[in-house]
Amino acid sequence: MPLKTFDATISNFDAVFDKFKSEAPNYKSNLILFLADNEPSTNRSWCPDCVRAEPVIYKKLESSSDDVALLRAYVGDRPTWRNPQHPWRVHPTFKLKGVPTLILWENGEAKGRLEDHEAHIEKKIDSLINT
Repeated sequence: MPLKTFDATISNFDAVFDKFKSEAPNYKSNLILFLADNEPSTNRSWCPDCVRAEPVIYKKLESSSDDVALLRAYVGDRPTWRNPQHPWRVHPTFKLKGVPTLILWENGEAKGRLEDHEAHIEKKIDSLINT
């Protein structure tokens, strides 16, 4: 089974996350990637760390021989993300500090994470997936 992706925004996250969790037992690895939205004027992410990390993360996950599920959760535009009360900044499980953040989801909880400054490092992605 190839990489299965789920896409969510702030407004539909709960429903997509429920679907992701219900299908999690079908996959060896389940990951959540919090990342920045694309700018409408350029169709590119406003977040340089996301631009750097996304291709590396996708390459690692797509080349895995294991069945992998990836929930991509888009944090919104820059002003939305910068709000200290952003729902995923204050979420008791996620407590995001930066984007991108890659979280390993196992048995109903976050088992590991790579934050903005390390989410592009291939060895760290491998270590997270093989935790």
